[in-house]
Amino acid sequence: MQSAAPKVWRDYHQEALDACYDQSVYAPNQDAIKDRRAMMARLVIERLGAPEVISYGPGANETFELYRANGENLPLAIFVHGGAWRAGRAREFAALAEPFVRAGAHFAILDFDLIQDCGGDLFPMIDQARRATAQICVKAADYGADPSRIHLIGHSSGGHMAGCVATTDWTAQFGLRPDLLRGAMLFSGMYELEPVRLSKRSRYVAFTDRMVEELSAIRRLEHINCPLLLAYGTLETPEFQRQTRDFHAAVQESGKPARLLVGTGYNHFEILETLANPYGLLGQAALEQMGLAP
Repeated sequence: MQSAAPKVWRDYHQEALDACYDQSVYAPNQDAIKDRRAMMARLVIERLGAPEVISYGPGANETFELYRANGENLPLAIFVHGGAWRAGRAREFAALAEPFVRAGAHFAILDFDLIQDCGGDLFPMIDQARRATAQICVKAADYGADPSRIHLIGHSSGGHMAGCVATTDWTAQFGLRPDLLRGAMLFSGMYELEPVRLSKRSRYVAFTDRMVEELSAIRRLEHINCPLLLAYGTLETPEFQRQTRDFHAAVQESGKPARLLVGTGYNHFEILETLANPYGLLGQAALEQMGLAP
């Protein structure tokens, strides 16, 4: 009789844990959704026009794409896209900008190096997201934005990155005020890297003890200085659901404001589409957090 496979994380053996950090296992329609995203990006750019591409550093990928609403001193949302840290570019997510622009907010989508550009090191990517956010906040008036109404949104691996941004010690690292962000929406992300390190994602991310300690947002709750909206879909992998529930519980236990949204019937990629709809689960919640009506 063969012995049961050893457990590597909680009740998961290796194959099951790997599946929990592989979206294709739980979202077999991801390619169709990617095709829809590309179609909608083209249509939105036709309607809104091409975005301004603004540099936040000297690197080729250190830019963000800014879609402006009509007016000055408006709120601005920063979006950090997903792609398992190894795929995606800002232009692919253009469709997300339209409901914000129509509601009276500027929308900035970050570009950054991918994990293969960084030799498997997440630190340069997080540094880029932090520097981009700091620049947008400091130069908000130049972008037609109110520096006191900057909001952060992140999905998937971008949710992980945005979690690191939301738990940045802005004063120690940038000499800026701690409450740099007015609010943040993090959804379908990873906030504790230890199980991710044990999964097959370690084949392309060179996890270290320091990386897990410093880039797990759940271990940096003392630096949260804005309300959080956290969300996941009920058709996401069990680990992605648990990550958000545990992070929400930890934030609440720390005394920081956090609200949990559960998208019934949405998988990891479908829930992102609701952000592009001003009446969708995430689109409406994000606009409400920003004080805007759809």
